[in-house]
Amino acid sequence: MAKTRKKKEELVKDLNEKIKDSKSLIFANFDGLKVKEVEELRKNCRAENVDYLVAKKTLMKKAFKENGIEIDNSVFDKEVAVAFGREDEVAPARILKDFSKDHEALQAFGGVLEGEFVGQEKVMALANLPSKEELLAKVVGSIKAPVSGFVNVLSGNLRNLVYVLNAIKDSKN
Repeated sequence: MAKTRKKKEELVKDLNEKIKDSKSLIFANFDGLKVKEVEELRKNCRAENVDYLVAKKTLMKKAFKENGIEIDNSVFDKEVAVAFGREDEVAPARILKDFSKDHEALQAFGGVLEGEFVGQEKVMALANLPSKEELLAKVVGSIKAPVSGFVNVLSGNLRNLVYVLNAIKDSKN
């Protein structure tokens, strides 16, 4: 059943909102994936607050044009799905990269980062970056290291004092 003009306008409006709310968008060719595999991919995306959407290419082109994002028409040659990263710029690229390791039919081939189209090389470089949580953990570890080292140095002096006192006690007995 064909979509009415009103439904198409609503879909473009929804796409516009997702584009505006997203920090990064990753385009993927999903041609050849089975329905169960697509559902598994959607589940992985939902777990990390990433939207995975397949829409008509003409509606996607219109939404990107309305948001002032220039995308090469060759992007829309094949079946195209879009992963929208709302909170983490890296998450959509990482999810698609990890999923494509087991499912060769899925291929990330480009995306939009900071309002500009980026190619597959930059998407793969983005996918190899650690997640936001991993980076925060590294920062906390870096901050904590000198403090814990200082605590160990101070506790060493106390420990040595206890050893000396125990040695004096043992020598008096």
